[in-house]
Amino acid sequence: MFRKHRYTNLDEVKTTKTFNDFRRWQKERRQKKKDLSIHIEHVPVQLEELHANQSETSITWIGHSTFLIQMNGLNFLTDPVWANRMGFQKRLTAPGMDIKDLPNIDCVFISHGHYDHLDFHTIKQLKGNPIFYVPIGLGHAFSKRGYDHFIEGNWYNAFQYHGLTFSFVPAQHWTKRTLTDTNTSHWGGWIIENETQSIYFVGDTGYFKGFSDIAQKFSIQTVLMPIGAYEPEWFMKESHMNPEEAVKAFLQVEAKTFIPMHYGTYHLADDTGPEALERLKAEWERLKLDDKDLLTLRIGETYWL
Repeated sequence: MFRKHRYTNLDEVKTTKTFNDFRRWQKERRQKKKDLSIHIEHVPVQLEELHANQSETSITWIGHSTFLIQMNGLNFLTDPVWANRMGFQKRLTAPGMDIKDLPNIDCVFISHGHYDHLDFHTIKQLKGNPIFYVPIGLGHAFSKRGYDHFIEGNWYNAFQYHGLTFSFVPAQHWTKRTLTDTNTSHWGGWIIENETQSIYFVGDTGYFKGFSDIAQKFSIQTVLMPIGAYEPEWFMKESHMNPEEAVKAFLQVEAKTFIPMHYGTYHLADDTGPEALERLKAEWERLKLDDKDLLTLRIGETYWL
Protein backbone atom coordinates (compact mmCIF):
# COMPACT_ATOMS: atom_id res chain seq x y z
CA MET A 1 0.00 0.00 0.00
CA PHE A 2 1.37 3.43 -0.99
CA ARG A 3 2.07 5.74 1.92
CA LYS A 4 2.48 9.47 1.42
CA HIS A 5 5.70 11.04 2.65
CA ARG A 6 5.18 13.35 5.61
CA TYR A 7 7.55 16.27 6.08
CA THR A 8 8.79 17.45 9.48
CA ASN A 9 10.37 20.45 11.14
CA LEU A 10 13.95 20.73 12.34
CA ASP A 11 14.49 18.71 15.52
CA GLU A 12 11.08 17.11 14.86
CA VAL A 13 9.29 20.11 16.44
CA LYS A 14 5.56 19.31 16.50
CA THR A 15 2.82 21.75 15.57
CA THR A 16 -0.14 19.41 16.07
CA LYS A 17 -2.96 20.39 18.43
CA THR A 18 -5.67 18.32 20.06
CA PHE A 19 -9.41 18.79 19.85
CA ASN A 20 -9.33 20.01 23.48
CA ASP A 21 -6.73 22.62 22.49
CA PHE A 22 -9.12 23.95 19.85
CA ARG A 23 -12.00 24.00 22.36
CA ARG A 24 -9.87 25.93 24.85
CA TRP A 25 -8.88 28.45 22.17
CA GLN A 26 -12.47 29.01 21.05
CA LYS A 27 -13.60 29.46 24.65
CA GLU A 28 -10.88 32.07 25.21
CA ARG A 29 -11.74 33.80 21.93
CA ARG A 30 -15.38 34.30 22.99
CA GLN A 31 -14.16 36.15 26.07
CA LYS A 32 -12.02 38.61 24.11
CA LYS A 33 -13.30 41.87 22.71
CA LYS A 34 -11.13 42.80 19.76
CA ASP A 35 -11.70 45.87 17.60
CA LEU A 36 -11.41 44.81 13.95
CA SER A 37 -12.58 48.17 12.60
CA ILE A 38 -9.10 49.76 12.62
CA HIS A 39 -7.34 48.76 9.43
CA ILE A 40 -3.82 49.00 8.03
CA GLU A 41 -3.43 52.11 5.87
CA HIS A 42 -3.67 51.95 2.08
CA VAL A 43 -1.90 54.17 -0.43
CA PRO A 44 -2.48 54.39 -4.19
CA VAL A 45 -0.21 51.93 -5.97
CA GLN A 46 2.41 53.37 -8.39
CA LEU A 47 1.01 51.59 -11.43
CA GLU A 48 2.75 53.59 -14.17
CA GLU A 49 6.13 53.36 -12.47
CA LEU A 50 5.81 49.62 -11.84
CA HIS A 51 4.70 48.84 -15.39
CA ALA A 52 7.50 50.97 -16.84
CA ASN A 53 10.19 49.57 -14.55
CA GLN A 54 12.77 47.48 -16.42
CA SER A 55 15.87 47.94 -14.26
CA GLU A 56 15.17 48.93 -10.65
CA THR A 57 14.47 46.54 -7.78
CA SER A 58 11.13 47.17 -6.11
CA ILE A 59 8.93 45.55 -3.46
CA THR A 60 5.20 46.33 -3.39
CA TRP A 61 3.01 45.05 -0.56
CA ILE A 62 -0.32 43.72 -1.82
CA GLY A 63 -1.36 42.51 1.64
CA HIS A 64 -0.84 39.54 3.98
CA SER A 65 2.12 37.58 2.50
CA THR A 66 1.62 38.77 -1.08
CA PHE A 67 4.27 41.03 -2.60
CA LEU A 68 5.03 42.08 -6.15
CA ILE A 69 8.82 42.01 -6.44
CA GLN A 70 10.65 43.41 -9.44
CA MET A 71 14.31 42.57 -10.03
CA ASN A 72 16.50 42.46 -13.15
CA GLY A 73 13.53 43.55 -15.27
CA LEU A 74 11.43 40.58 -14.11
CA ASN A 75 8.17 40.42 -12.14
CA PHE A 76 7.69 38.04 -9.22
CA LEU A 77 4.85 37.33 -6.80
CA THR A 78 5.06 35.76 -3.35
CA ASP A 79 2.13 33.67 -2.05
CA PRO A 80 -0.43 35.39 -4.30
CA VAL A 81 -3.82 35.55 -2.58
CA TRP A 82 -6.50 38.02 -3.69
CA ALA A 83 -9.34 36.07 -2.01
CA ASN A 84 -12.11 38.14 -0.44
CA ARG A 85 -12.68 35.56 2.29
CA MET A 86 -10.59 33.11 4.26
CA GLY A 87 -12.87 30.42 5.61
CA PHE A 88 -15.70 32.18 7.46
CA GLN A 89 -13.74 35.42 7.80
CA LYS A 90 -14.07 38.30 5.35
CA ARG A 91 -10.90 40.00 4.19
CA LEU A 92 -10.23 43.02 6.42
CA THR A 93 -8.31 45.13 3.89
CA ALA A 94 -8.58 45.28 0.11
CA PRO A 95 -5.53 44.19 -1.90
CA GLY A 96 -3.05 46.96 -2.61
CA MET A 97 -3.46 46.40 -6.35
CA ASP A 98 -6.29 45.05 -8.46
CA ILE A 99 -5.17 41.71 -9.86
CA LYS A 100 -6.09 42.94 -13.36
CA ASP A 101 -3.50 45.71 -12.97
CA LEU A 102 -0.58 43.35 -12.45
CA PRO A 103 2.12 43.21 -15.11
CA ASN A 104 2.93 39.87 -16.72
CA ILE A 105 4.35 37.63 -14.01
CA ASP A 106 7.56 35.69 -14.63
CA CYS A 107 7.84 33.67 -11.41
CA VAL A 108 5.65 32.88 -8.41
CA PHE A 109 7.11 31.76 -5.08
CA ILE A 110 4.93 29.63 -2.80
CA SER A 111 5.96 29.16 0.84
CA HIS A 112 3.49 26.35 1.65
CA GLY A 113 0.05 25.01 0.85
CA HIS A 114 -2.23 26.70 3.40
CA TYR A 115 -5.12 28.52 1.75
CA ASP A 116 -4.03 31.98 2.89
CA HIS A 117 -0.77 31.41 0.99
CA LEU A 118 -1.89 29.36 -2.01
CA ASP A 119 -5.12 30.34 -3.77
CA PHE A 120 -5.67 28.66 -7.13
CA HIS A 121 -8.51 31.03 -8.04
CA THR A 122 -5.96 33.85 -7.81
CA ILE A 123 -3.36 31.89 -9.77
CA LYS A 124 -5.84 31.30 -12.58
CA GLN A 125 -6.12 35.08 -13.09
CA LEU A 126 -2.40 35.89 -13.30
CA LYS A 127 -1.08 37.39 -16.53
CA GLY A 128 1.84 35.82 -18.34
CA ASN A 129 3.10 32.25 -18.15
CA PRO A 130 4.88 32.17 -14.80
CA ILE A 131 7.10 29.44 -13.41
CA PHE A 132 5.81 28.34 -9.99
CA TYR A 133 8.53 27.64 -7.44
CA VAL A 134 6.90 25.47 -4.79
CA PRO A 135 7.93 23.30 -1.82
CA ILE A 136 8.62 19.65 -2.50
CA GLY A 137 5.42 17.60 -2.50
CA LEU A 138 3.22 20.51 -3.59
CA GLY A 139 3.71 20.06 -7.32
CA HIS A 140 0.91 17.48 -7.41
CA ALA A 141 -1.61 20.18 -6.43
CA PHE A 142 -0.51 22.12 -9.52
CA SER A 143 -0.26 19.24 -11.98
CA LYS A 144 -3.74 17.92 -11.22
CA ARG A 145 -5.09 21.39 -12.07
CA GLY A 146 -3.30 21.40 -15.41
CA TYR A 147 -0.22 23.43 -14.46
CA ASP A 148 3.05 21.89 -15.59
CA HIS A 149 5.28 24.95 -15.36
CA PHE A 150 6.43 24.38 -11.77
CA ILE A 151 9.64 23.51 -9.95
CA GLU A 152 9.68 21.81 -6.55
CA GLY A 153 12.32 22.75 -4.01
CA ASN A 154 13.63 20.96 -0.93
CA TRP A 155 15.39 22.87 1.83
CA TYR A 156 18.55 24.57 0.55
CA ASN A 157 17.92 23.70 -3.07
CA ALA A 158 18.95 26.61 -5.33
CA PHE A 159 17.76 27.41 -8.85
CA GLN A 160 19.21 29.70 -11.52
CA TYR A 161 17.00 31.92 -13.63
CA HIS A 162 18.12 34.75 -15.94
CA GLY A 163 21.07 35.77 -13.78
CA LEU A 164 19.18 35.32 -10.50
CA THR A 165 19.40 32.65 -7.82
CA PHE A 166 16.31 31.39 -5.98
CA SER A 167 16.95 29.35 -2.81
CA PHE A 168 14.35 27.47 -0.78
CA VAL A 169 15.21 27.65 2.92
CA PRO A 170 13.70 26.12 6.08
CA ALA A 171 10.84 27.42 8.20
CA GLN A 172 9.03 25.96 11.20
CA HIS A 173 5.44 25.35 10.25
CA TRP A 174 3.05 22.73 8.82
CA THR A 175 0.56 22.44 5.99
CA LYS A 176 -2.81 20.96 5.10
CA ARG A 177 -5.36 21.46 2.31
CA THR A 178 -7.54 18.36 2.66
CA LEU A 179 -8.47 15.85 5.34
CA THR A 180 -5.70 13.44 4.32
CA ASP A 181 -2.77 15.54 3.09
CA THR A 182 -1.37 16.96 6.34
CA ASN A 183 2.37 17.69 5.87
CA THR A 184 2.57 15.77 2.58
CA SER A 185 4.29 18.84 1.13
CA HIS A 186 6.98 20.95 2.74
CA TRP A 187 7.11 24.59 3.87
CA GLY A 188 9.80 27.24 3.90
CA GLY A 189 10.98 30.62 2.67
CA TRP A 190 12.57 31.85 -0.54
CA ILE A 191 15.70 33.94 -0.97
CA ILE A 192 15.92 35.88 -4.23
CA GLU A 193 19.39 37.12 -5.20
CA ASN A 194 21.05 38.95 -8.03
CA GLU A 195 24.70 40.00 -8.10
CA THR A 196 24.28 42.81 -5.58
CA GLN A 197 20.93 42.40 -3.81
CA SER A 198 19.07 39.78 -1.78
CA ILE A 199 15.46 39.55 -0.59
CA TYR A 200 14.44 36.93 1.95
CA PHE A 201 10.73 36.06 1.86
CA VAL A 202 10.43 34.20 5.16
CA GLY A 203 7.04 32.59 4.52
CA ASP A 204 5.11 31.41 7.57
CA THR A 205 7.06 30.24 10.61
CA GLY A 206 7.52 30.00 14.31
CA TYR A 207 10.81 31.14 15.80
CA PHE A 208 13.40 28.39 15.31
CA LYS A 209 17.12 27.69 15.17
CA GLY A 210 17.08 27.65 11.37
CA PHE A 211 17.55 31.42 11.27
CA SER A 212 21.13 31.00 12.49
CA ASP A 213 21.81 28.39 9.82
CA ILE A 214 20.39 30.67 7.12
CA ALA A 215 22.58 33.56 8.29
CA GLN A 216 25.68 31.38 7.89
CA LYS A 217 24.78 30.46 4.31
CA PHE A 218 23.46 33.75 2.90
CA SER A 219 24.19 37.46 2.99
CA ILE A 220 20.72 38.97 3.35
CA GLN A 221 19.75 42.59 2.80
CA THR A 222 15.94 42.83 2.94
CA VAL A 223 13.69 40.53 4.97
CA LEU A 224 9.94 40.15 4.43
CA MET A 225 9.11 38.94 7.93
CA PRO A 226 5.78 37.64 9.37
CA ILE A 227 4.64 39.31 12.59
CA GLY A 228 0.96 38.33 12.96
CA ALA A 229 -1.39 35.43 13.81
CA TYR A 230 0.41 34.76 17.11
CA GLU A 231 -2.41 34.96 19.68
CA PRO A 232 -3.12 32.94 21.78
CA GLU A 233 0.60 32.33 22.02
CA TRP A 234 0.26 29.02 23.88
CA PHE A 235 -1.55 27.71 20.78
CA MET A 236 0.31 29.49 17.95
CA LYS A 237 3.90 29.60 19.22
CA GLU A 238 5.31 26.67 17.24
CA SER A 239 3.81 27.92 13.96
CA HIS A 240 3.81 31.73 14.14
CA MET A 241 6.19 34.28 15.64
CA ASN A 242 5.03 37.15 17.77
CA PRO A 243 6.51 40.59 16.88
CA GLU A 244 9.28 40.34 19.48
CA GLU A 245 10.38 36.98 18.11
CA ALA A 246 10.29 38.41 14.59
CA VAL A 247 12.75 41.13 15.63
CA LYS A 248 14.97 38.48 17.23
CA ALA A 249 14.88 36.49 13.98
CA PHE A 250 15.74 39.61 11.96
CA LEU A 251 18.80 40.25 14.12
CA GLN A 252 19.78 36.62 13.88
CA VAL A 253 19.82 36.57 10.07
CA GLU A 254 21.90 39.78 10.16
CA ALA A 255 19.81 41.55 7.55
CA LYS A 256 19.71 45.28 6.86
CA THR A 257 16.01 46.07 6.32
CA PHE A 258 12.93 44.59 8.04
CA ILE A 259 9.60 44.72 6.17
CA PRO A 260 6.73 43.22 8.22
CA MET A 261 4.01 41.08 6.64
CA HIS A 262 1.33 38.51 7.54
CA TYR A 263 -0.78 40.91 9.60
CA GLY A 264 -3.87 43.03 9.19
CA THR A 265 -5.39 41.30 6.14
CA TYR A 266 -7.15 38.19 7.47
CA HIS A 267 -8.37 37.53 11.01
CA LEU A 268 -6.58 34.18 11.35
CA ALA A 269 -5.90 34.36 15.09
CA ASP A 270 -6.90 36.61 17.99
CA ASP A 271 -4.38 39.42 17.52
CA THR A 272 -5.15 42.38 15.28
CA GLY A 273 -2.98 44.11 12.70
CA PRO A 274 -2.59 47.35 14.70
CA GLU A 275 -1.67 45.34 17.82
CA ALA A 276 1.05 43.44 15.96
CA LEU A 277 2.46 46.64 14.50
CA GLU A 278 2.41 48.40 17.87
CA ARG A 279 4.31 45.55 19.54
CA LEU A 280 6.83 45.48 16.69
CA LYS A 281 7.57 49.20 17.00
CA ALA A 282 7.78 48.98 20.79
CA GLU A 283 10.34 46.17 20.59
CA TRP A 284 12.32 48.09 17.99
CA GLU A 285 12.47 51.10 20.32
CA ARG A 286 13.27 48.97 23.38
CA LEU A 287 16.31 47.53 21.62
CA LYS A 288 17.28 50.99 20.32
CA LEU A 289 17.48 49.77 16.74
CA ASP A 290 17.89 52.24 13.88
CA ASP A 291 14.51 53.55 12.69
CA LYS A 292 15.63 53.55 9.06
CA ASP A 293 16.06 49.76 9.15
CA LEU A 294 12.36 49.15 9.91
CA LEU A 295 10.16 49.77 6.89
CA THR A 296 6.46 49.33 7.63
CA LEU A 297 4.90 49.48 4.20
CA ARG A 298 1.34 50.61 3.79
CA ILE A 299 -0.81 48.38 1.62
CA GLY A 300 -0.10 49.27 -2.00
CA GLU A 301 3.16 51.02 -1.12
CA THR A 302 6.36 50.34 -3.05
CA TYR A 303 9.88 50.26 -1.64
CA TRP A 304 12.54 51.02 -4.24
CA LEU A 305 15.85 49.43 -3.33
